[in-house]
Amino acid sequence: MAAKKKAKAKTKRKPNAAFMKPVQPDEKLAVIVGSKPLPRTELTKKLWAYIKKHGLQDKKNRRMINADAALKAVFNGKASTDMFSMTALVSKHVKK
Repeated sequence: MAAKKKAKAKTKRKPNAAFMKPVQPDEKLAVIVGSKPLPRTELTKKLWAYIKKHGLQDKKNRRMINADAALKAVFNGKASTDMFSMTALVSKHVKK
């Protein structure tokens, strides 16, 4: 006999309130994402859109981001950083 499995009802994930709270980018980050307060999720989307638009992702090692002049200011003068360290560098340029 085949046992019937009950399908779990899909529940939509609730976004974390901390990520949805608007943060204010400083003047260096505002060059890339704009000067209006926006949630961290939107800030990350705009940052990645900028990186992809300008082709700043390394061709061989896709985890590395090569900085242009605007990103270099956000990355504290680093020419490149990996995508995981990028969030730590960016978080220094927002006011909570």
